[in-house]
Amino acid sequence: MPTKKKTVTRLDSNYVEQYDAYIERQKRKKQRLIRRLVLFSVVVLVVIGSMATYHFKQVSLQEKKEEQYNQMEEKLATMENEEENLREEIKLLNNEEYILEIARTNYFLSKEGELIFKIPDEEPSY
Repeated sequence: MPTKKKTVTRLDSNYVEQYDAYIERQKRKKQRLIRRLVLFSVVVLVVIGSMATYHFKQVSLQEKKEEQYNQMEEKLATMENEEENLREEIKLLNNEEYILEIARTNYFLSKEGELIFKIPDEEPSY
């Protein structure tokens, strides 16, 4: 199908020139509006992206700190338990009878007139 040519001639009147100028202004206005919207959208996306990145970094940092806190809590509990055991041992070491009992069992010290026989821990083979 052949394309038809326009056979209408354009008039060069003052009204047509004003109308063309009006149309041109409207196009430029629309173009500026689109540019502003695109620029605003880019700025908003950059701000949202940076805020999201910051948020995720903070979340991961908080998780690490919570894990570290839990580890320190466990360590504190074990150290408090160890401190309690050591305090109990100090009380026992202040008791003279306890010290004499340790000396007798670990270092084979004896009372006067007492004989100590060392028995091997292994069972005989016969």
